[in-house]
Amino acid sequence: MKPALVFAAGFLASTTFVAAQDTPVLTVYAGDYITSEWGPGPRIEEMFEAQCACDLQFKPGDLLPRILLEGEQTDADIVFGLNTDVTKRARETGLFAPHGQDVSSLTLPIDWTDELFLPFNYGHTAFVYNEERISAVPDSFDALLNAPDDLRIVIQDPRSSVSGLALVLWVKSIYGDQAEAAWQKLAPKVLTVTKGWSESYGLFTDGEADMVLSYTTSPAYHIIAEDDRTKKAAIFPEGHYFMVEVSAKLAGSDVPELADQFLEFQLSEEFQTMIATGNWSFPARLDRAQWPDGFKELTLPEKVLFYSEDEAAALRDEAVEEWRRALSQ
Repeated sequence: MKPALVFAAGFLASTTFVAAQDTPVLTVYAGDYITSEWGPGPRIEEMFEAQCACDLQFKPGDLLPRILLEGEQTDADIVFGLNTDVTKRARETGLFAPHGQDVSSLTLPIDWTDELFLPFNYGHTAFVYNEERISAVPDSFDALLNAPDDLRIVIQDPRSSVSGLALVLWVKSIYGDQAEAAWQKLAPKVLTVTKGWSESYGLFTDGEADMVLSYTTSPAYHIIAEDDRTKKAAIFPEGHYFMVEVSAKLAGSDVPELADQFLEFQLSEEFQTMIATGNWSFPARLDRAQWPDGFKELTLPEKVLFYSEDEAAALRDEAVEEWRRALSQ
């Protein structure tokens, strides 16, 4: 290469490197399901980078254990995907700063006043079934407990799964001191307990189980993506346990203005419209009239059951132990 061309190539490389270094980086810790090929992470990254002149970098993994381990040394600017059953432990770390966003236009089934954790979507725990495979669908939680023992149900482990934890809190919220007795009735019908939701749902869609612990929004995926209306959520009059997924800004963020911009983006109509089908959940700031058509077809519970983070934290260990004892017999 001629000297002039060598100089030009070197200059171009150096300016490109400087430009890359000048691009601010927003580090977002998120669950594996967010960053997977089928999760909303790639779309979130594309959408936000189109407006922020930044580099959004997702770092997947178990959120709360990672934050507890890293403490003030964390690289995170945003934690994305905590839920209200574990926010108390996250709050007690003292690592998070107020989100500073106007939450008056949220469309959650409950009033939201939290100054640290900002919702982006929500859902209700439910048992999903295929109407072509099961004829006598339980029409209440009591009916489920008293169904024949040859009914095959797949659930998730509450020690490793947020949906599994939601289930034991759901049972606790309905049956209170009789929760362990309820689990003893349900146990013979539990085909298997999986570590996470995806394993359970795969068994269900493969025809290995009659019902699977999932969410009231799960049928929307089959309607929209597969034009399949045979998958439905059993709606119980006792009520359904409600979960909110939230994000939060780290107080020690090196790019606090960029973190604030992400939180504002999270509540935008563009993001909220995407998250419905990106995460197959109800958007936290869209009216029902703005939901995708498949979501508008869903039957929703009339009664919502919810524990505050303090209540969930106080009941968690007891509810999990009741589940463990009943299923180990």
